[in-house]
Amino acid sequence: MAISSNDLLLFCSLVLFITPSLAQTSFRPKALLLPVTKDASTLQYVTQINQRTPLVPVKLTLDLGGQFLWVDCDQGYVSSSYKPVRCRSAQCNLARSKSCVQSCFSPPRPGCNNDTCAHLPDNTITNTGTSGELATDIVSIQSTDGKNLGRVVSVPNLAFACAATFLLEGLASGVKGMAGLGRTRISLPSQFSAAFSFDRKFAICLSSSSRVNGVVFFGDGPYFFLPRDIDFSKSLFYTPLILNPVSTAGAFFEGEPSAEYFIGVKSIKINGNTVPLNTSLLSIDKEGVGGTKISTVNPYTVLHTSIYNALARAFIKEVANIPRVTPVAPFGACFNSTFVGSTRVGPAVPQIDLVLQSNTVIWRIFGANSMVQVRDDVLCLGFVDGGVNPRTSIVIGGHQLEDNLLQFDLATSRLGFSSSLLFHQTTCANFNFTSNA
Repeated sequence: MAISSNDLLLFCSLVLFITPSLAQTSFRPKALLLPVTKDASTLQYVTQINQRTPLVPVKLTLDLGGQFLWVDCDQGYVSSSYKPVRCRSAQCNLARSKSCVQSCFSPPRPGCNNDTCAHLPDNTITNTGTSGELATDIVSIQSTDGKNLGRVVSVPNLAFACAATFLLEGLASGVKGMAGLGRTRISLPSQFSAAFSFDRKFAICLSSSSRVNGVVFFGDGPYFFLPRDIDFSKSLFYTPLILNPVSTAGAFFEGEPSAEYFIGVKSIKINGNTVPLNTSLLSIDKEGVGGTKISTVNPYTVLHTSIYNALARAFIKEVANIPRVTPVAPFGACFNSTFVGSTRVGPAVPQIDLVLQSNTVIWRIFGANSMVQVRDDVLCLGFVDGGVNPRTSIVIGGHQLEDNLLQFDLATSRLGFSSSLLFHQTTCANFNFTSNA
């Protein structure tokens, strides 16, 4: 829903903001790191930051395309270093806010102060949004040299939005907000790079297991994973990131572009054979509809119905020797896994290629990322029918991202991708979380 400044329901909520010159440390890291865990119940990717004075661990759902960090300020937000962002201030302008909270009708507290900058936190799991106070507070985070953990560093004025408790609905147990990594000036990657003057780059590597951590790097490589002594930032393929001119958030100010990461998929191939598609769905129209985006809040890739049907038909044709079984929701094509062999990169099924800007730039999806083991003897094609009228035609979801290293370069608007790390006999769970500080 687009919200104008006259239409805002001004709930009392909070936002944290970062001032680059105020990162209080004599040590200036080249990169930062957050561990990421897959929640087994919701399939959300969850991380944790330390925020406030005194520092409190805050559990957050990772949102690749989220506009900024938002947290619940209604329940137990206590901090002596909390500062509301003032209306019409430089920080408010950087956040591209178009509204202010003139009067908050309760005693002052985090998320409820007069003459403060308002923003629009949204829960991208449930696609709901509200209005909340923009604010800043201290955040501490681990640095890294790309091989090990380094010192803990602090950002004393990290911008975030306060949200009401109801916005937590649908998030994993214990989660108190969402960590937005999107294309804005107050997303976590932008704020961390500004605080420590490193490149506006970040990388995600999501673990396929709920028992071991994946990782988010803020800053450039190197990115090393055990047991290989290889800097995987040196072996990425690249494709342009595309700006969708219309916001895809659950709540946004009119005229805002999307904060999500879109790429230009031109065609899809299975076993080298092109899948017949309505290619007009692969472009973004003037209303911001169509195209392909990358998401960590969708557990599986979601496709426009016509794309899904074409993909499923082509895949089923290629595996005609594997008996089909009754589909298991949310999937539409499932198979008897006792007839499927195993390889280093997962079940031995035809590869699925997303062809990007040319026939030589391909995001190749192997069995570990294309198939989902739903029962001991049942494997399903891990793509979901998104209906005939989705806002985005292809949403590449978490399962297809796991054990792939993705680097987002905000300065040059470019995505680097590794394809499956399983080919290199490693996984996203193999970062060395021991410290060298």
